[in-house]
Amino acid sequence: MNATREVHLPEELCAAAEKKFTNRFKTVEELLIFALRELLNEDSSALNAAEKLVLEQRLRDLGYI
Repeated sequence: MNATREVHLPEELCAAAEKKFTNRFKTVEELLIFALRELLNEDSSALNAAEKLVLEQRLRDLGYI
């Protein structure tokens, strides 16, 4: 199993998350793991999108687009 860290969150935030997402996630920890993984994936996608824009601009500059 991977090493873990302790995180401190406001009680009311955890309670609201449990109430809203209890049908999808068994624990707040599962919800946070999912959310962090999605955010990391989005960052990766954003980087790919930025790279795509740079590539498209280079192609335009060269007259290919």
